[in-house]
Amino acid sequence: MKGSFPVEQLQQIETPFYYYDTDLLRKTLKAVQQEAGRHAGFIVHYAVKANANPKVLNIICQSGLGADCVSGGEIRAALNAGFPASKIVYAGVGKSDWEIDLGLSKGISCFNVESLAELEVIEERARMMGKKAPVALRINPEVGAHTHSNITTGLAENKFGIALRDMEQVIEQALAMSDIHLKGLHFHIGSQILDMGDFSALCNRINDILNRLERLHYHMESINVGGGLGIDYFHPNRVPLADFKSYFDTFAKNLKLRSHQTLHFELGRAIVAQCGTLFTRTLYIKQGAVKQFLIVDAGMTDLIRPALYQAYHKIENLSSDAPTQTYDVVGPICESSDVFAKAIDVNGARRGDLIAIRSAGAYGEIMASQYNCRKLPQGYITEDL
Repeated sequence: MKGSFPVEQLQQIETPFYYYDTDLLRKTLKAVQQEAGRHAGFIVHYAVKANANPKVLNIICQSGLGADCVSGGEIRAALNAGFPASKIVYAGVGKSDWEIDLGLSKGISCFNVESLAELEVIEERARMMGKKAPVALRINPEVGAHTHSNITTGLAENKFGIALRDMEQVIEQALAMSDIHLKGLHFHIGSQILDMGDFSALCNRINDILNRLERLHYHMESINVGGGLGIDYFHPNRVPLADFKSYFDTFAKNLKLRSHQTLHFELGRAIVAQCGTLFTRTLYIKQGAVKQFLIVDAGMTDLIRPALYQAYHKIENLSSDAPTQTYDVVGPICESSDVFAKAIDVNGARRGDLIAIRSAGAYGEIMASQYNCRKLPQGYITEDL
């Protein structure tokens, strides 16, 4: 089954380009709000790094979600899209002075702090600006996730977060800083996680941490569990929504949240991935010595996930109902890694066919580059057509 697209209108647009189905985006956002809303104290922030297309951001903002940012540029993008500073949280292992100053001056909700060295700099910048910086300490929980090694973040070997062994020391120092307001703890174990057992393991670790801290009379007002919920890349038509119910229910069931605490989530991929499609056209069909290549005008500069993560994206030929043939679908970039898929079955293709690369709304347009001096792909939403 192929996706349902306004093909006639899309045929008029120069490829490659991104198209976002805003009906599906709004349906997804409604599901997020409904499922999170069934649990008291659950607050959802959208992870801007997944997709910062201004029109997409504005729709997400209108849904009432907050924003999770990992750079000063993302903070600006969120503010420009209408997100109130009071709903913005800011993470990242390498916050520069101007980014910290921006967050302080705009009055963002929280800095997710990843090291003692960073905490000391934030305190210094806050003192200089006459501000009190709200912070949560990002703790590396040493919890693994069943996902690609490049997108795990909760192991001791990863660069993210404060080591468990140093947690109490850093908390003690944060509480002693007069220009710091310690709000809580932050965690994140990885991305594209489909096994709810990974989130259960995180809950168990957080429960242990909270019990340990309360014995030391440290009480946290907020807990941030990051994001990481995955989507079904293999069946975007049949499973257009992530399993938000199981996700939020897992935390409600397993995390022993105190009555005074709020629980924060930072979802990105699960919100925008399925609504986005990269459209490209067939340039050539090339018969190689041992395989057949479907060469398209999009490349790894437009969607780097297959080259970077060996990621799978469903590929559909919207111009053909011919019997399927087996192709390697490749782009024009002068790199052997410029491959979207190997040995996949696609309806028989000809030059000029419109090809849809599905589930590309997350880490697609936002990661595009101008390698080979190529133009960046444009992004369109349903309302643009």
